Amino acid sequence: MIDEYLKESKNRRDVFKAIGATALTGALLAEAGFDPAMAQDLKPSGKPLKAAFSNAGLKATWCAQGKQAAEAWGKLMNVEVTWFDGEFSSTKQRASIENMATQQWDFVAIQTFGIGTLVQPVQKMIDNGIPVIAMDTLIAPLGTIPIHTFIAPDNEMMGSAVTSQVMAAIQGEGNIVHTQGSLGHSGAQGRAKGFGSVVADYPDVKVINEEPADWDVTKVARIWDSILTKHDNIKAAFFHNDDMALAAANVMKAKNRTDIIIAGVDAMPPAVNAVLNGHMLATVRNPSSRIHGWAVAAGVAAAQGGEKAGKEVPEFILADGPVITRETAPGNLWLQKNFLI
Repeated sequence: MIDEYLKESKNRRDVFKAIGATALTGALLAEAGFDPAMAQDLKPSGKPLKAAFSNAGLKATWCAQGKQAAEAWGKLMNVEVTWFDGEFSSTKQRASIENMATQQWDFVAIQTFGIGTLVQPVQKMIDNGIPVIAMDTLIAPLGTIPIHTFIAPDNEMMGSAVTSQVMAAIQGEGNIVHTQGSLGHSGAQGRAKGFGSVVADYPDVKVINEEPADWDVTKVARIWDSILTKHDNIKAAFFHNDDMALAAANVMKAKNRTDIIIAGVDAMPPAVNAVLNGHMLATVRNPSSRIHGWAVAAGVAAAQGGEKAGKEVPEFILADGPVITRETAPGNLWLQKNFLI
């Protein structure tokens, strides 16, 4: 049903106008993989719900798209979304979440910049009866605090899948670079583990640098300026997100080192287009729209439907996404445009 409306519509706003909010909500939920019964039963609230969201930093394209997705799903489900930017700083995000914890919300969804940095204010909200949903990365080690649910991709799979593409492209030999995100981020930890598990099978591959860049494109530029100065022979590089990959690509271009194969994670539109035009080998979709949109749906189910953590809703919900190649790129761009993946 939803495909027909989307094909007839010029943009997302047209989709929202063409079909009633209740019907579209159900269609989106069903399309996104939720139980059909839930898609039938979960309806927008009679009065607006209030939700607070925070992710690592809106300067990242993945986080910015997540905000847009949460707000779009919020409009469909009659949820007023208030945003608290993490600003790529554990200290700044902690201050924002402490502010969040002084207010009353129907539910909260958080992607933390670092594991364990937000435990006290999050626990305060949980103690006040507010369902707290973790997005993409753990708020704290499993079992530490009773969050409502954890919605995330398989980061280890994403790291290994893209690294396998890189190994095939370089025929299993040569110098490579592994540019990591924030080391305190469980997603970065999973991607690093996936990378390492694949590289371990290639004795002729040498990892010459694994500096973390903390998702910061300015820091990536400094790191890669140094790497390219020190090393003449680099075959490929794997980045924990595409923003960093594309920032490094600009440094490579400036130094006339465009022969280096690059690959990343997130599959944001600039990177998907880079795969299409051959500037990137591959990326894998960390489904920002699913993660943030499903957080809205799970929050409504908790606040309005009374779903209890560990009972009606599971502790973990996998939000999966495919490896993006030239063949799969156009379809993925369409799904992103409509906040479906």
